[in-house]
Amino acid sequence: MAAIDVAVGVMRKPDGSLLLARRPEGKPYAGYWEFPGGKVEPSESVLDALKREFEEELGVTVLRAEPWCCVEHVYPHAHVHLHFFIIHDWRGEPQSLEGQSFAWQGTVQVEPVLPATIPLLEWLYRLA
Repeated sequence: MAAIDVAVGVMRKPDGSLLLARRPEGKPYAGYWEFPGGKVEPSESVLDALKREFEEELGVTVLRAEPWCCVEHVYPHAHVHLHFFIIHDWRGEPQSLEGQSFAWQGTVQVEPVLPATIPLLEWLYRLA
């Protein structure tokens, strides 16, 4: 199974809280929480995919994002190559444009969390 490239954004407010989104019904792992993002289309860069996904899903314009890390994870339905960005600056407040829930979390209280997200939360806590 070939890996699917996915752009993922970590939005962090000055108080340290992180934006997590809940996967909508009809998608694999529906109801699980993750950092927002989506698949990279063949004709776009990973950063362009990140910007597009945040506009489409949350109505947020990403102004400045820095590559952070890449993680591969094999789920039963897909092999993903997750390209994580720390989003330092954005315009707009997140809105639920695709029917998904989202939440700003200081210490993450939502569950279940998508398996590939769990180790990254631990790394982010160490960076804080």
